[in-house]
Amino acid sequence: MRRLFLLLFIPFIISSCDILNEVAQQIEVPTTGPAPLTESEVISGLKEALTIGTDSSVAKVSATNGFFNDQFIKILMPPEAEAITKNLDNPILKSLGVSNMVDDVVLRMNRSAEEASKKAKPIFIDAIKGISITDAFGILRGNDTAATHYFRMNTHAQLYKEFNPIIKQYLDKDLVGGFSTNQAWNTLTSAYNKVAQFSSSLTPVNTKLDDYVTKKTIDGVFVKLADQERQIRKDPMAQVTSLLKRVFGQ
Repeated sequence: MRRLFLLLFIPFIISSCDILNEVAQQIEVPTTGPAPLTESEVISGLKEALTIGTDSSVAKVSATNGFFNDQFIKILMPPEAEAITKNLDNPILKSLGVSNMVDDVVLRMNRSAEEASKKAKPIFIDAIKGISITDAFGILRGNDTAATHYFRMNTHAQLYKEFNPIIKQYLDKDLVGGFSTNQAWNTLTSAYNKVAQFSSSLTPVNTKLDDYVTKKTIDGVFVKLADQERQIRKDPMAQVTSLLKRVFGQ
């Protein structure tokens, strides 16, 4: 009797197994999380982030008052010019209107930086194209400004080489009242140095303005680029594409 029962039940078991197999094949097995990032995604995601960050940074600093009204990147008088700024109460300097000249030079330096930074975008884009897969993973796992730091360390010399002629051009360009920034600076330092040569308490000022403004312009752009990188890494709202969400979301 037991054998007869088994012989009758075996076909049912086999049939049930076949049905379960068919059902199992139709059910999508849930994954435990997103698939690992591929090399291509990491490279593309970082390049996209830097491109977006660069576009935003350049747009901000190249706008009118982009430098001048930003307390974090505003270009002030060179440190060497402290000899002038700390002696603005000197009667002779007052009579020459040196205080107004200082204000004029500060405004013009920032206007020059705003104009020159408009040329920054293609330089940054070329640099972004050169990021390797090893660098990309290192940046992805780095701190919240790792990309900006890498970018600065590896492109600063090239950026300076490209920026400096542009800065020189704009420092020599007539901005306000028919005077260039260099003319305003030379007028200021010449007036001061004429007084300084007859005073033991005043030190002559000799500053290469284009070098100073070039470095400050690059610094300002990187400050804004770092701000954008932090936002993209931490703020989902700044991850404006699906690729950025995938790369930085993980």
